Amino acid sequence: MVEQISPEPGAGRTFTGGPDLATHLTAIARLLQQQGGEQETMDAIVRAAVGTVPGAEHAGIMTVLGRREVRTVATTGDLPVDVDQVQYDTAQGPCLAALYDEKIVSVPDLAQETRWPAFAARAVEMDVGSMLSFQLFVENDDLGALNLYARRAHAFDDESEHVGSLFAGHSAIALATAQQRDHLGEAVRTRDLIGQAKGILMERHKLTADQAFAVLARASQHTNAKLRDIAEQLTRTGVLPTRPGETKADDA
Repeated sequence: MVEQISPEPGAGRTFTGGPDLATHLTAIARLLQQQGGEQETMDAIVRAAVGTVPGAEHAGIMTVLGRREVRTVATTGDLPVDVDQVQYDTAQGPCLAALYDEKIVSVPDLAQETRWPAFAARAVEMDVGSMLSFQLFVENDDLGALNLYARRAHAFDDESEHVGSLFAGHSAIALATAQQRDHLGEAVRTRDLIGQAKGILMERHKLTADQAFAVLARASQHTNAKLRDIAEQLTRTGVLPTRPGETKADDA
């Protein structure tokens, strides 16, 4: 059974000493490691962040793939989605700064914020008073940030930054582990698909395993499609994709 840590939104926590915090973070790490995959881990991270970082009422994770495609991939509700959309629209804000430039970005009072005036004005209209963002990971050209939101100004203090930094570190490790598991699972599924596709060609055309793989590779090259996609189409439909003008792509 997966342990649940689901405190009331906005309740936050106050840690009276190191052992209390260490115990809580250990429980969080165990919870995150028990999740099934990358998306499940991100969903658990944002839920746990609200009950761990003092002052946090909502949380979200923002990612950038290839330093171009910016997305909000996990949230505790609609507010982070709406606030993030304002950042995308204005191309400014603390979450984007945490992604690209800084490891920790604090916004004590959005009503007084001058670094991102266009974003801040719209965020205040949405009844957001303060924000706190942590860079979660930088992996080649892929970036991630954990973002915390509160409706009142000055909701986050020094303890929030300290606890949030430790929490982000634990979360980054758990997320990297989940991504590795997902990648490994995808590699196994790809291997199985290619094996099935080779088997179809070997049976249909009396080919060796190497000859069948060569047919798949040639179809991939001719159609400019991934080998996995070629194998999937063959196992699903029994037909290899062809270039315009070709009638058979599965001849050896």
